[in-house]
Amino acid sequence: MACAQIDLGEVPDFWKRRHLLTLEELTAEEITLILDKASIFRQAIAEGQRKFSLLVGKTCVNLFFENSTRTRNSFALAARRLGADMLDFSASTSSLSKGETLIDTAKNIEAMGVDAVIIRHSTPGTPKLLSENLRCSVINAGDGPHEHPTQGLLDILTVRQRFGRIEGLTVALVGDIAHSRTARSNIWGLKKLGAHVIVCGPSTLVSPRWRELGVETSYSLDDILPRVDVLNLLRIQFERQSRRPFPSVREYALLYAMDRQRLARTKPHILILAPGPINRGVEVTPDVADGPQSAILDQVTNGVAVRMAVLWLLLGNR
Repeated sequence: MACAQIDLGEVPDFWKRRHLLTLEELTAEEITLILDKASIFRQAIAEGQRKFSLLVGKTCVNLFFENSTRTRNSFALAARRLGADMLDFSASTSSLSKGETLIDTAKNIEAMGVDAVIIRHSTPGTPKLLSENLRCSVINAGDGPHEHPTQGLLDILTVRQRFGRIEGLTVALVGDIAHSRTARSNIWGLKKLGAHVIVCGPSTLVSPRWRELGVETSYSLDDILPRVDVLNLLRIQFERQSRRPFPSVREYALLYAMDRQRLARTKPHILILAPGPINRGVEVTPDVADGPQSAILDQVTNGVAVRMAVLWLLLGNR
């Protein structure tokens, strides 16, 4: 297939980033720049363009220490669509099992001529640690419960596509706020772009200290439903919890699952998001997940475009 042409415009002088570690450290201008470039890629993809020669000669590696479907595959697809080579790393068959440190493993992979390391790890701060020890670009694909910047960006891009703006919208993040890296990245990005953010869930998962970030807290989904423009339904992360934060999954679903009855009480233009994987019947019922208000699969499509934009901004201008 011949490589398509695409006009990405100029990269402003304020863009100096070599890594993407968090949305907390990005400015509103930088976030908007990524969203703008992702929108160009998204339109090109919608028009059937699949291959670009923007990163020919570059090599990226997926360094994943946790399971992933959407993030890992969309980064791989994004790199290949830009013309880069993609290396997939398997922790279980690597020299880490022989006692090699993570930094030594990453340095050895970098020595093979890698331009970007895309890292997912259960320990918060791992991407930052690598960025301080490697010369290549480092992209955070999720570090424990800390941040997941490209997930936050693709969520925000999906909202902007629907409403044409972020400023002035009310966005509710519902579910396991305590353990959600997606929640943290969404909060930083949405607040910087002018949205009002509500975090909602059981009191065991939504600390009052979240208010220190300038967000509203709520323990009742039914109370906030009439006010919100966007609902982002977060999975309960049992794998990160040492004890069950509520009596039963059935009780959680009764109080917080988005179903047809609750949908009837929302604004007509409500947008339903979920970063995935979704647990049908727990965070959301199948009829809502697959209904016209849902943009869950649009998020996946936008994930490829966002990751193409991130890779191009980090590698294409160096």
